[in-house]
Formats: sequence, structure tokens, C-alpha cells
Amino acid sequence: MDIELLQAQVGLWNLTYGYLKTMSLKCALDLGIPDAIFNNGQPMTLSQLHSVLSLPPSKKSHLYRLMRLLAHIGFFIEKNASACSEPVYDLTAQSRLVIEKNDSANMFPFVRCALHDIWLRSSLFMGDWFMRDSEQNPFELANGSTVWEIVSQEPVVNKMFNDAMVSSSCMFNDYIVKYGDEIFKGIESLVDVGGGKGAMAEVIAKNFPHVRCTVLDLPHVVCDNPNDGIVNFVPGDMFNYVPPADAVLLKWVLHDWSNEDCIRILRRCKDAIPSREAGGKVIVLEVVVGSTSAMISEEPQLLLDILMLTVAEGEERDENGWKYLFTEAGFSSYKITYAIGFLSIIEVYP
Repeated sequence: MDIELLQAQVGLWNLTYGYLKTMSLKCALDLGIPDAIFNNGQPMTLSQLHSVLSLPPSKKSHLYRLMRLLAHIGFFIEKNASACSEPVYDLTAQSRLVIEKNDSANMFPFVRCALHDIWLRSSLFMGDWFMRDSEQNPFELANGSTVWEIVSQEPVVNKMFNDAMVSSSCMFNDYIVKYGDEIFKGIESLVDVGGGKGAMAEVIAKNFPHVRCTVLDLPHVVCDNPNDGIVNFVPGDMFNYVPPADAVLLKWVLHDWSNEDCIRILRRCKDAIPSREAGGKVIVLEVVVGSTSAMISEEPQLLLDILMLTVAEGEERDENGWKYLFTEAGFSSYKITYAIGFLSIIEVYP
């Protein structure tokens, strides 16, 4: 067997068992390992970690095997142990993102939601879905309902989903604050369509007081949100009506929907804003596939596209796909800024 074939076999092996990286991450979060190391205030030995997690004595050697893999893929740091000492574990930038006490960049709710059974089951039905001439997507085949039906009917899932959306906003907040003077120049009012609990709108309102922020979302999403004067919450359906404002914000909304539905949403947004000369625009925060050649940023774009294939009716679009939507919805031009990792800011003008 030649070297090329051996390398191909190794690559295939890694693809075949790559899901165990994800499951090991889920296990680490279920056990609370990142928080345990963080709360300790310094790196921890295997024995310390085993003790703090209150695991049975029989699981100590298996904990080492779990930590060895997670350190190998860069989620933890393992300091080499000598022949007479134990390995010591510390956090990395990745594992710090899932510390629950990390208020500035806490991705724990997002990751916890992404690794819930209802999403994981969907991927098992991809092959079956491809072979069926059916309107049901893999999520519906796996769970018996659409994602939106489950979110609206099951309070636990609804909370988990909305907490995840709040968590995802932390990726955008610093950029919005840093470059908001340009983004919100001349804008006095903004509607965050599908803005959930208002995390992004609150950041905008607090840092740019001249912008009056409103969140439009479904009644079961906004029913418990207080209208405290910082952000105004309006229950409604974006397919039917968007409140008038100088600008409309769509963060991770359009990728959930088909081209036809996106055009309907965008037309409602266009109806809500003034002309370009009067400062009207739609601000879209989404993936633009192919906007980066960096592997670390390109791969999440493609993975998110397959996620949309399995759980919703949408997709992650390249620039031509976005251009088609904006043109069909009646917009005259757009500007893309590649700014936030694998995500982009698109300013769309009537």
C-alpha cells in the first residue's frame, strides 16, 4: 500500500469518526469541565478535576482519555506529565467561550442548543430525505414537526433557542460598537426583525442613544420582554408587516428561509423604510459563502449550510445568491463588508 493510499485511509477514518469530537465536546459541557477549571482559578491536575466533578473512582482513567482527545483538538491545553506526575489541564480561547460566567462572550447557550437531540437527530435523516420526493425536511422527518412548530409549542425548547440567539449576538457586539458610527449614521430609528429577546437591539440602543430600537418577533417570543424604554417590543409576523423605521436589521434570519420567503420578507422591510436619499436601508448580518479563503472561516460557512438543509427551508448564500434576493425584492444596490469571522455585514439600499 503506497503512502497516498495510506493518507487517504487516515483522512477517511477522521471523517468517519469526526462526530466523536462533537460528542466529546458535549460530554465536557454536560460534566461542566470548562467551568470547573475556570472556578479553580488555575490549571488542574487530573486528580483534582476528577474530584471536583465528583465522578466515580472507576471513571478517572476514562476522564483522562476524554481530556486527551479534547486537548488534541485544541479545546483544552494538556501540559505534559513526567513519569512521576499527572497531566495538568488549562483552558484555551475556545473553552473560555463556553464559561457560563463569562458575560462578555458566553457561547455556552448557543453550543448547548446546537448539541441538543432535536438537532442531532435531524442529521441522521439526510440520506432518507434525499431519496424522498417530499416537502418535509430532515428535521421534520426526525421530529414529526417543523422547527418553528416545536419552538412555539414547547416552552423549554423555546427558551433554549432564544437563549442561544442571545448568546450568538456576542459575536457581533464589539463590531457594532466599534463601527456603529458609520453603520448607523443618519439613522434615528431601527427595527430588529426576528430580534428575539432584544440582545442586539439593546447594545445598539445603549451605545447609540440617538437610535430608537424596536424588536419585532412572534408573540410567544416577546410576550415576557419588558418595554423598559431601552428597547420597544412589538409582537407580529415579519411576513405580514414590519413597523416603519429608518433602518431594518436582519441578523441570522434570511438563512432560515427559501428564496421565495426571503423575497417576501425583504419586500416587507423595503415597505418599512424611507428612500435611500432619506437614509433608508436594510442591514443584513449573515454568511456570504466564499467571502473568505481561510479554512477556519470557510468550513463553518459550509457546515451551517448543511445545518440549514437539515433543519429549515433556507441556505447559506454566496454573493450571487444575495444579489438575486435583493434585486427580486426591489432594492437598487448593496454593500458587503467581510468583518466578523465567517460572517458578513450587508447594507442593502432601496
